[in-house]
Amino acid sequence: MGLAASLAGGEGGAVSWDGLQRETLDALGFTLWRRIDATASVPDDPLLHALLRAAGRGPEAPDAASLCRGWMPLARLRTPEAKRALWPQLRALRSRTGP
Repeated sequence: MGLAASLAGGEGGAVSWDGLQRETLDALGFTLWRRIDATASVPDDPLLHALLRAAGRGPEAPDAASLCRGWMPLARLRTPEAKRALWPQLRALRSRTGP
């Protein structure tokens, strides 16, 4: 009723989930999505720029900011283990963009 009422009211249909609902949805395998700012920019960090280059992207690519947000925090990215774990993802992204 709350979602239908907010959609009918033209409020954008934003849904706020409480902790139990989030846990239940997670246990069922659902991923909660949130709106992101399409104009977001890539932080000026040499590591992020190097990772984007390795993925075949530049900081101006339309999906660059969302890729950076999807990677683990920078402090963890700087460890050798995290870098090794990230390479398969980067190779897959690079193969999708072509040579």
